[in-house]
Amino acid sequence: MSEKPKHRTIIFYKDYFENFFVRQRSKVQNKIIWTFDLIEELLRIPETYLKNIEDTGGLYEIRVQVGSDIFRIFCFFDQGQLVVLANGYQKKSQKVPKKEIEKALKIKKEYESEKR
Repeated sequence: MSEKPKHRTIIFYKDYFENFFVRQRSKVQNKIIWTFDLIEELLRIPETYLKNIEDTGGLYEIRVQVGSDIFRIFCFFDQGQLVVLANGYQKKSQKVPKKEIEKALKIKKEYESEKR
C-alpha cells in the first residue's frame, strides 16, 4: 500500500491544540485525525472541512462533526503548505465565540513573532 502524496503538513504549535485534543473522547479524536489526513492529502479541500474566517487576517477553522456534536479547530498557514494548529473548541451556537477567535489570533501572532 503506497502512501498518498501530501499537499500540506499539519503541525502543532506548542500545546494549545493538544490540550483541547486530549480532553475529547476517542470517537472525536479519530474524526479529528481523519479530517487532518484529508486536509493534508486533498489538493482542494471542501469548505465543509476547512473554511477561511473572514476579516481575521488569515485565520481558518477546521470543521469536525461527530453525530450532533460540532467542533472547530483554528489554524493558519505558514509558507503556503504548512498548516499550524492553534486552539479548538466545541461549537454550541451559530456564532463563533469572539474569545476563541481572539485566542487563535493571539497564538498566530505569538507564532509569527517567534519565527522572526
